[in-house]
Amino acid sequence: MTTDPNFAVLLQTFFTQRLMKQRQASPHTISSYRDSFCLLLQFMRRRLRKEPSLFRLEDVDAPLIAAFLDDIEQNRSLSVRSRNQRLTAIRSFFRYAALEAPAQAAQIQRVLAIPSKRHASTEVTFLDQKEVASLLAAPNQQAWSGRRDHALILLTVQTGARLSEIIGLKRQDVVFGAGAHIRVIGKGRKERCVPLTKRTAQVLKAWLREPAKVDTDVLFPNAHGTQLSSDGMQYILAKHTKVAANDCSSLGDKRVTPHTLRHTCAMEMLHAGIDRAMIALWLGHESVETTQIYLHANLELKESILAKTSMPEGKPGRYRPDDRLLEFLKDL
Repeated sequence: MTTDPNFAVLLQTFFTQRLMKQRQASPHTISSYRDSFCLLLQFMRRRLRKEPSLFRLEDVDAPLIAAFLDDIEQNRSLSVRSRNQRLTAIRSFFRYAALEAPAQAAQIQRVLAIPSKRHASTEVTFLDQKEVASLLAAPNQQAWSGRRDHALILLTVQTGARLSEIIGLKRQDVVFGAGAHIRVIGKGRKERCVPLTKRTAQVLKAWLREPAKVDTDVLFPNAHGTQLSSDGMQYILAKHTKVAANDCSSLGDKRVTPHTLRHTCAMEMLHAGIDRAMIALWLGHESVETTQIYLHANLELKESILAKTSMPEGKPGRYRPDDRLLEFLKDL
């Protein structure tokens, strides 16, 4: 317990003691919290004009956190859901700080009182087969990075693996032969095996025969031979989506993310008539109810239901404009 709290020390012990040792948090949780604090520290460096190692706990007050949350929404175009995830990481740290720095209790409580934002549930975005084909054709496979990106996108679409699962894959996680599959570590450190199609296995075999630029066991390394970051994979998708939009114009209206590819895999299985329980098992959902979102997004399924039902028939009416004053009031 300290009377002069050092923010850097508190943050380090939060990760090493609280998350890793006491809570035994999953790699997914640790990487998500790490990314949140990297964004926060970069924002504070610009705002306070000093290096993160010199920050004090009293510097990280509620107005600064609120300004940070507004900044990532407005300048980084993060969704409300992502904004709330960043706030969750910050709250977790401040609950730990409350035990280690009780003298700062008033400041900590003001931070913990920052509310999450309500957000509307939106239907999932996914790609059709033509869009997937155009995206897979976009990388230049004459280059090392293009061959990596083609294999990366294909594997993500075919397996529906999460972003953290894909970028965390090691070369030894790919198993060939009869029952070819990949082993991934999902949420809650739960391991699952996802089968590979014959074509995907062939592409991965060719990729693994590539001469390694550096000695690494990462399946899809960056140019330096280390693991791709979340931003790195998003950059790859954005770059190839822009190219693919020249061939498939509908991609120009879509923001393709790693989760879009996961949704695409799920929708492809749903269109094929695969049971929701099997889709949940494939994607690593803890509950079958999570898979319900794909039913809501499946317009073709809804249209087939409509075609099989007898709905009441209406009669078109004639439009009559409202009185001008009433129209004015309704437009307020």
